[in-house]
Amino acid sequence: MSGMNTIESQARTGVVLAAVAVVQFMVSLDLSVVNVGLPEIAAGLGFGAVGLTWVIHAYALTFGGLLLLGGKAADRYGRRPVLLAGLVLFGLASLAGGFAVEPGHLVAARALQGVGAAALAPAALALLATTFPAGRARVRAFGVWSATNAAGAALGVLIGGLLTEYAGWRWVMFVNVPMAAVALALAWRGVPARPAPAPGRRPDVVGAVLATAGMSLLVFGIVRTEQYAWTSSVTLATLGGAVALLAAFVLVERTTTREPLIRLGLFANRSVVGANVYSLLSGAAMAASFYFLSLYLQRVLGNGPALAGLQFLPVALGVIAGSVLAVKLGYRFAPRTLLVAGGLVTASGMAWFGMISPDGGFVTDILGPSIVAGIGFGIGLGPLVALATTGVAAHESGTASGLLNSSRQLGAALGLAALGSAAHQRSGPAATAAALSDGYAFGLTLGAVLLAGAVLVALTVLPWSRRPTQAERAEARPRADLSKEGRSA
Repeated sequence: MSGMNTIESQARTGVVLAAVAVVQFMVSLDLSVVNVGLPEIAAGLGFGAVGLTWVIHAYALTFGGLLLLGGKAADRYGRRPVLLAGLVLFGLASLAGGFAVEPGHLVAARALQGVGAAALAPAALALLATTFPAGRARVRAFGVWSATNAAGAALGVLIGGLLTEYAGWRWVMFVNVPMAAVALALAWRGVPARPAPAPGRRPDVVGAVLATAGMSLLVFGIVRTEQYAWTSSVTLATLGGAVALLAAFVLVERTTTREPLIRLGLFANRSVVGANVYSLLSGAAMAASFYFLSLYLQRVLGNGPALAGLQFLPVALGVIAGSVLAVKLGYRFAPRTLLVAGGLVTASGMAWFGMISPDGGFVTDILGPSIVAGIGFGIGLGPLVALATTGVAAHESGTASGLLNSSRQLGAALGLAALGSAAHQRSGPAATAAALSDGYAFGLTLGAVLLAGAVLVALTVLPWSRRPTQAERAEARPRADLSKEGRSA
């Protein structure tokens, strides 16, 4: 009977892992899947140059602004209902976006996708952290999560290019619908319907409003720096207002008698702080690198959207290989060690990218660093998520997950804005291949510097976490022994 229960439990946790993997792949995919199709979207719906950017920004704004609230909702009302509601909203918004007939319709659909993703991402990650609390299963689960997370972002460019060229731009929205349906079926079947946590004190509504408004205004100010310079009065006023709102949020959280959106004591956990700063810096570097490489492949090397998307495949395969390697190394080395090693390898690949030239080619300038950077990023991603939830109580895992996703999203927005501005200034007004290549190379080199800073944070802020115990290592031995027996036979 106990054997039957064990098999049933393993099957259920397997379905949970599959649901989380599909969710994370879908959310990551949507961060990049529309990028290559923007020219066709503009022609199809009549977008202006400024309005077109909001196809990207609307998703980033609602996703980044509502992540903390989504994480808290998962903790307060239960991960399953928040996950299911987010999937329904995300799927319906994707369907509506595919049928858009005016620019405003598509922007509104993208904004609703961001709302759904803000519920999905922290709920899924919290579910993973609580379903796989320790040992071999946790290492493997976070390895699967990291592979699907980064592969979704990398493959988004490929899938977007292929769909735009051969099926039409509307399919970059429709592609989410079957994925949301599959994830919904898996979550409905595999995630247990546990009673929601006890409500406890009344929620801090004022703090929630201040945090959401502050984060939204911060992301809004950053993404508009391509229209208004960093030193313009518009940008300074927007960012100043965001800082004021977030400062007021901290003050309210310190004094409120209600249940806070984020317990400030969470920031006394060095693993949480270090992981979030690392996520901010690495997210900035990787988001900017995808942007520069896409432009280099199309504007300098002259490749079409489908071919440019296909040339991102080595990055995705490298991330998957790195994630698999992280699972194997996770039984021998502490997460902090893997994070440092992965960051150094990724920084090396990024520095290699910084050597691109106007007369270069895919094999000579892109293939090698794509594999190196992808493997390094894959090695570090799973341990990063594990560290961000280390020492966090189960009832706060959604909040910690929302915080990590917020730092990554904020880092991506900052990286695109700051490094994009630096690359543009380096290129100057000339749009020649040499000038553009020089600007993109400079931006990629700055990305390597950011990753080196992330490694420094890991070395100085993150605690010296323990290695896996002998019992946890022994847990991995049976399969290795079996495989040896199979080979000898």
